[in-house]
Amino acid sequence: QVQLMESGGKSVRAGGSLTLSCEASFPTDTTYCMAWFRKASGQGHEGIASWQRDGRTDVRRMFSDRFTISRDSAKDTLYLKVINLEPEDTAMYFCAASHTSYYCTWSSDEDYEVWGPGTQVTVSR
Repeated sequence: QVQLMESGGKSVRAGGSLTLSCEASFPTDTTYCMAWFRKASGQGHEGIASWQRDGRTDVRRMFSDRFTISRDSAKDTLYLKVINLEPEDTAMYFCAASHTSYYCTWSSDEDYEVWGPGTQVTVSR
């Protein structure tokens, strides 16, 4: 049973933008937090941004000028908007949710027990 499903990944030219979506099959209000990670070929998970139940969001400093995280509670969907895409942004992007870790951020993928299958973003020069 897939509980998280990402979409919106595509091939784009550098400088372009896109919005990734992560639709949950459960009320996102039941989670403590959700986050976006990415994984480039041969690399581990890289944390990007997180949303917490109290409404706080946090974007990793190195991404803060180009990445925006948001949530639509009515749609139980988490979003990641990216502008000014760079070839280095090429990766599989994942969303994750935690029902167990009271405090979790993008800094640790071990805090999350529910993961989507990912959506591929490819940025060309």
